[in-house]
Amino acid sequence: MFKKSNEFTLKEAIEALLSSYQMNGKINETRIIQAWDAVCGSMISRHTENLYIKNRTLFVKVDTAALKNELSFAKTKLLLALNTAVKEEVIKEIVFI
Repeated sequence: MFKKSNEFTLKEAIEALLSSYQMNGKINETRIIQAWDAVCGSMISRHTENLYIKNRTLFVKVDTAALKNELSFAKTKLLLALNTAVKEEVIKEIVFI
């Protein structure tokens, strides 16, 4: 039988590095913000700006009250779609300002 060597793939080495420096959370937050355009579409993306995450809450500035109202109705669907895009539960709430 062969013993397992100490060789790793590049992906495994990078994942180990990120977890040792506890950087997975910040990288996943960045992925959530980047996934916003793909999840919401270009029309909604044009009317939103200043996305940031604080305490597992995504804050999104919306430029029209009508869109803010519509997005608040779709909040749970957006939350699920964004977390699914990252394949991890990164955010628990979305606030439209």
